Amino acid sequence: MWTLMDSPVGELRIVGREDCVEAIEFTPFGPPKDGRPLGVRDDDHPVLVEAVRQLRAYFARGLKEFDLPLAPRGTDFQQRVWKQLLEVGYGETASYGEIATRLGHTHAASRAVGTANGRNPIPIVIPCHRVIGANGSLTGYAGGMERKQILLQLEQDSLF
Repeated sequence: MWTLMDSPVGELRIVGREDCVEAIEFTPFGPPKDGRPLGVRDDDHPVLVEAVRQLRAYFARGLKEFDLPLAPRGTDFQQRVWKQLLEVGYGETASYGEIATRLGHTHAASRAVGTANGRNPIPIVIPCHRVIGANGSLTGYAGGMERKQILLQLEQDSLF
C-alpha cells in the first residue's frame, strides 16, 4: 500500500506494509529497488495517514521527532547503521566516521557506513540527511544534494 504527498523536497511516495512504514521515496518514482511489491494506493490507511500528518508537521517545523512504526528492509549491518541514524538529533549532524565509531568500528568503516546510509529506505524519518563528511562538508545524498541542503536548512532555521 502507498500514498503520495507534496513536500518542500518534492512529491513523496510513502509505502507501508501491514501497519508499518516501509519506505519513503523521492520523485521520480520507479519500481521498488528491492523488488518488493508496491501494492495499491491507499490514502486512508491509518499508518499512511499518520505518516503524512507527521511529515507535514516536520516540514512546518512543528515536529522534531517522528513516532512511527518502521519496517525498513536491509542487512543486519544496514539495520544497525539506520538505528544509529535515529540517534542523531534534530538539527544535529554526525560524520560517517562518528557513526562507524558508535557501531564499534574504526573510522575505516566510514565507507561501509556511507553505503548503508545511501540505502536507507525511509529517508527524513530515519535521518540520513544528517550525516556529513568528516570535514563538515555536505557529501552525497540518495535524494540529491539539493534535498539534503533543504532538509538540513529547515532543521537549522527552526532552532533559531
